[in-house]
Amino acid sequence: MFALVDCNNFYVSCERVFNPLLDNKPVIVLSNNDGCIIARSNEAKILGFKMGDPLFQRKELIRQHGVVVYSSNYHLYGDMSRRVITLLKEFSPRYEIYSIDEMFLGLKEFEQWDLIEYGRKIKERIAIGLKIPVSVGIGPTKTLAKLANFYAKNDPAYAGVCTLEEPPKTLMLLKQIPIEKVWGVGRQWSDKLKQLDILSAYDLAQADSAMIKRKFSVVLARTILELQGTSCIKLESVMPRKNIMVSRSFGQPIIDFIHLREAVANFATRAAEKLRNQKSYACAMMIFIRTNSFNKTDKQYSNSICLKFPKETDNTMWILKTATQGLKLIFRKGVKYKKAGTMLIDIISNQTVQADLFIDDTKMNNKKLMDVIDAINEKYGKDTIRFAICGCKKTWSGRQQKVSPAYTTRWRDILVVFAK
Repeated sequence: MFALVDCNNFYVSCERVFNPLLDNKPVIVLSNNDGCIIARSNEAKILGFKMGDPLFQRKELIRQHGVVVYSSNYHLYGDMSRRVITLLKEFSPRYEIYSIDEMFLGLKEFEQWDLIEYGRKIKERIAIGLKIPVSVGIGPTKTLAKLANFYAKNDPAYAGVCTLEEPPKTLMLLKQIPIEKVWGVGRQWSDKLKQLDILSAYDLAQADSAMIKRKFSVVLARTILELQGTSCIKLESVMPRKNIMVSRSFGQPIIDFIHLREAVANFATRAAEKLRNQKSYACAMMIFIRTNSFNKTDKQYSNSICLKFPKETDNTMWILKTATQGLKLIFRKGVKYKKAGTMLIDIISNQTVQADLFIDDTKMNNKKLMDVIDAINEKYGKDTIRFAICGCKKTWSGRQQKVSPAYTTRWRDILVVFAK
């Protein structure tokens, strides 16, 4: 058995944890540069706000209903996600972190228990510990657990916990789920399946797996078995990423090289920190820059370059040096740059690196220095120690006019409580 625990309206819920005045009010959270809606409270959904709606198109509706608007605060959301995961680990030794707000739990050892009651305990533990509402879907396969979670979240009759254990109940609910809602069925596949009169999850469960495998893929054929109750998709441990990319759109166009270099240096620094966090080295990196393709009046330009390191490394100083070299090669004057980014590629474990007779590894990978910098920044906050090339003002940063405090990751933002 598997359980899928999904945090409801996660970004909005994180904002409400530290601001109870937001409870029962319509709240939306915006993407980078405050461009589009990426999270909505249930109250905002009722008012008609859709995922991906541009903010400028919804300003009048926001004004009419007094909707509370927040810029995305990924430092807060990431830390709250870590706390949710820590609590969920108490409920099973086997788990898979599926996304920032979703986690699978393996319940093989608990199959003789009352799983509905166990799901309620999970829900209660997260609510008491973090005030984050969650939905719990339980099923004999990961796909059925995902569909059970759909009902747990959307049907008030289940009170946030739904199981798909009994075949009659499972078949009845599968008939009500559109094919496009099945885990792993994308838009293109759902359109093709509808042409074969496969309109629901039940229709797919009854389909000929050999035909599906021939016309689509082995992955979709495996989904049929999952819908029938045969577990084919196992829990996966967190795998190190093969590529690490950090990129942003700028709040305002950048023209001069110095400010563009500052932005790229910040992106490269973040990528290096993520690389060390997963105990890996990178063999090369890519740098890219581009203009705003939607602004037809400006000169258009887009370019990228890939450079190899002399030796695999996780040293921020070498990564910054390489990023600067690459940027110099692709930079063009007289262009308004809207976005830039860096990507570390050909990533390997730092346990599999071989010594090189011609390169001093202590210069390429100054582990002690990097460990000290990471430890200080983790304890006292991001960029407590930073490289001068990364600058201070960050005038290129994206627009975040309505960002909430980093309540859990920045000392000056910690809530102060007075007791009488």
